[in-house]
Amino acid sequence: MAHAVVTGAGIGGLTAALALARNGWQVTVLEQAASIEPVGAGLAVAPNALRALDMIGLGHEVRKLSAIQGEAGLWRPSGRWLSRTTAEDAAARYGDSIVLLTRSALVGILAARLPRGALRLGTRAVSADPRTGLVTLATSAGGTGGTGGTGGTETIQADLVVAADGIRSRTRAALFPGHPEPGYAGVTSWRALVPFPGPVGASETWGAGLVFGVMPLAGGQVYCYATAPVPAGLRAESEKDELIRLFGRWHDPIPGLLAAAEPGAVLRHDIYSLDTPLPALHSGRIALLGDAAHPMTPNLGQGACQAIEDAVVLARHVSPGGGPAPDVTAGLAAYSRERLARTTPIVRRSRLVGRVSGWRDPLAVALRDGALRAAGMLGPAVAVRQFDDVFRWPA
Repeated sequence: MAHAVVTGAGIGGLTAALALARNGWQVTVLEQAASIEPVGAGLAVAPNALRALDMIGLGHEVRKLSAIQGEAGLWRPSGRWLSRTTAEDAAARYGDSIVLLTRSALVGILAARLPRGALRLGTRAVSADPRTGLVTLATSAGGTGGTGGTGGTETIQADLVVAADGIRSRTRAALFPGHPEPGYAGVTSWRALVPFPGPVGASETWGAGLVFGVMPLAGGQVYCYATAPVPAGLRAESEKDELIRLFGRWHDPIPGLLAAAEPGAVLRHDIYSLDTPLPALHSGRIALLGDAAHPMTPNLGQGACQAIEDAVVLARHVSPGGGPAPDVTAGLAAYSRERLARTTPIVRRSRLVGRVSGWRDPLAVALRDGALRAAGMLGPAVAVRQFDDVFRWPA
């Protein structure tokens, strides 16, 4: 049986492991953390990613968790609509609405379906040879499947290595040492899960350089996110107080959500994007996936969705009919071509939306808002159609 080693137990890595296992691969997932504790709060799984999850038998389970209900769209800080749509409009056009859930819930669903013994925690891939597929790894003390004691090193022979090791991927840097690293997009972001009993609709509010998003989740929780243009690396003594300073006078329910947020639950991270696409998403027997392959800003909500797509497309290309010795190198070349053509325009479009939402000049903001409102007056279907090339991905 062909053996695949996946480095990283995030959403992309876990999806890849499940997709490969369904196609007859033996899989080993290496995760350097001692437990799977996903960073982040909420997640939007768009129709394209739901179709990809259908391919590994999990779409139905994810759809049950949550979805946008009622109106959703863009607001001004005053509380005036710029454009709006409904869950029904999206479902009618794409066959699905957008499912809103916590990142930990999706990771839990994926991890629970891994083959027994496939996940090795406390284990870090030190290097991987693209020619031979030999993976050198380091195990921490107490890591699952490790050497115990103070930790150690060992090697694993793989027919395929899937590098899902995130935006600061060491594998990407080793395979393409001269390529630019992801660059700071000019904005920092905050995220928080907030207990909020009242009814809240999904929305995003654009101000002068500032953005605040609201996503209702199951169980009386709301996922809030925000961005602001600041130099990289800045941090506030209290991130909750910083959010109140920036957004506390915006329309309801934003002030109430900020008041209800636990100070320790507010996460802050600077946003990075790979503006120069890689020449390929593979080398030899190694494939790059998700943020390791195409880091993007969150403005289209497609980071995790594209990683899920990557995973099922990769499994399809390296498993032509299964068998003990699939043609991995030819399959990876096809995967690289297909995914670069798909992800490159999405990365660029997400970056563009981030720039437009971050405009601060009063005249530019007025022109932007006027254009959005004029488009919104043509009806909710206009807003939905803007996502055709993203959501109508044919799985």
